[in-house]
Amino acid sequence: MNTIIRHDALEKIPCQVFPHADDASVAVAEHIRALVEQRASEGKMCVLGLATGSTPVEIYNELVRMHEEEGLSLANVITFNLDEYFPMQPNELQSYVRFMNEHLFDRIDIDPANIHIPDGTLAEKDVQKACQQYEQGIIDAGGIDIQILGIGRTGHIGFNEPGSGKATRTRLITLDRITRRDAASDFFGEENVPRKAITMGVGTILDARKIFLLAFGEHKAPIIAEAAEGPITPSVAASFLQEHPSACLMLDEAAAERLTRCQSPWRLGNVAWDERQIRKATIWLAQKLNKPILKLTEEDYNEEGLQDLLAEHGMAYDINLSVFRHLQGTITGWPGGKPAEQKMPGDRPQQHDDIFPKRILIFSPHPDDDVISMGGTLIRLVDQGHEVHVSYQTSGNIAVFDEDAIRFAEYASEFNHLFEIGEEKTAALEAHVDEFLTHKKPGQVDSQEIQGIKGIIRRTEARAAGRTCGIPNERLHFQDLPFYETGRVRKKPLSEEDIVLTLELLQEIKPHQIYAAGDLSDPHGTHRTCLRAVLSACKRLKEESWFRTTQVWLYRGAWQEWSPHDIEMAVPLSPKEVGRKRNAIFKHESQKDRALFPGVDIREFWQRAEQRNLETATMYDALGLAEYAAIEGFVRWDGESEI
Repeated sequence: MNTIIRHDALEKIPCQVFPHADDASVAVAEHIRALVEQRASEGKMCVLGLATGSTPVEIYNELVRMHEEEGLSLANVITFNLDEYFPMQPNELQSYVRFMNEHLFDRIDIDPANIHIPDGTLAEKDVQKACQQYEQGIIDAGGIDIQILGIGRTGHIGFNEPGSGKATRTRLITLDRITRRDAASDFFGEENVPRKAITMGVGTILDARKIFLLAFGEHKAPIIAEAAEGPITPSVAASFLQEHPSACLMLDEAAAERLTRCQSPWRLGNVAWDERQIRKATIWLAQKLNKPILKLTEEDYNEEGLQDLLAEHGMAYDINLSVFRHLQGTITGWPGGKPAEQKMPGDRPQQHDDIFPKRILIFSPHPDDDVISMGGTLIRLVDQGHEVHVSYQTSGNIAVFDEDAIRFAEYASEFNHLFEIGEEKTAALEAHVDEFLTHKKPGQVDSQEIQGIKGIIRRTEARAAGRTCGIPNERLHFQDLPFYETGRVRKKPLSEEDIVLTLELLQEIKPHQIYAAGDLSDPHGTHRTCLRAVLSACKRLKEESWFRTTQVWLYRGAWQEWSPHDIEMAVPLSPKEVGRKRNAIFKHESQKDRALFPGVDIREFWQRAEQRNLETATMYDALGLAEYAAIEGFVRWDGESEI
């Protein structure tokens, strides 16, 4: 169930916030189903405006499921897609024609004659006329009944970049630099992204009778708040939805976190003051006033709209002390617990502190997430005597530059020639690598041989980083989960095989502590899929006797940190440990200087990690706690929640 909609003067577009992205997608699919069936019963067509990208994929998967399992017919559906890159051939990997065929059209009973997608194959001189015909086609179909939208970091809907006016219609547009950068991974480099696209205009979109804009993940939160609560402006095209009579934002909790209802709900009315909400309000107040928690006064609470909190929970001093003690209690230099000889009177007890040393299993979605995200904690666990294992869930082979593959193939050839090892086969492999990569097109899937070389590069880097942290090779596990091994940016859905492989590794190690990536803002959803594999396996093991004492901690990666009111374990790092963590990250040489898929943040991964850890430490210091060089934050999985 979604949370109650609170729509007021601050929230100018109705928003529905769902616990999980899939819930929002299913809700939209149900709306589509209801209208399709209603129109079919009336002998009428249903006109849908469709979007591409990762956001609407689960809508399409649910419609396919309804078609296959419940007999939903989409024979009475006419579709108009929002946009297409220009120029673009329909069979290209990045083509929206190909995307729609793979994810929806080839899997349902829609009449191909009823499918409309802007034509990226035209000569540029013919585009304007084609756009006018596209607009007329929508009119002739009776107008769009339901329009599906995503949103870009610039606030664009379709490809309506900043500056697009409310009255704009389907047209050729030059893409913004940020949009091209965000699309770079799909094209294996920003230089390969088309500079133009054909898009429905803002006016075309606003003509739809019903609009659902979907946004998922922490990285969408700032622009969602701007679109829903900010002014209407051409610099944020999505803000024009504020004037639509039937537009709705369908959000997961992460994308909604900057909305006032989530960030500071006490400004909107009464709230349920549980412990988490009290922490959130108190930390918010301290940060807003730039005060340590213990210096907040009754006047501070009253003047910032927190009178109800005082009325329900007493004096500011008591509230301050409770929140301060909670934050203080999150700080630990012994994430795996202390050995008996290190325990001192007054130490705060940790759960299962009697087990020492512990078996630790760290799940790393890519071969470098372990050291980037929790390298300091990993080093500390090893130094403190625990048996630390790392599982690299995917090969990471698509994130290696072709030049690196050529260099390593040349190295292998020289090595084998020096030691007279299989020279004929080695020469053939080197020739294949050179021939394939010389003629490779942007986004083309690598051959199995080249995928293998790139996978080896990532493995050897992971082993080097592991040695830097003190982990022997036999405790490094390379799972190569099948969902990832497509050779393409777009992956397969999580399968039973992925979950079983994860479950088998857990059964083999029987860890006392599990660490998994809870950062869901990675550009291609690999972290989300990997976390699903881990949590699904853990749920199946929860009745196992050994698992009942197992703790599952979630870390965040290079894109985001946990909110301070959510952090349940904060591991401080010394300057020396920050340096050791940096050195471990540097071992991933193929990701150094410039990663192939850097996401929206163009800094190097070590820079992102150090800045994020420094900001967490600075925040703790500003709230009145001890000052550290860096802090890595963790949240405990409750054993039940989904993602």
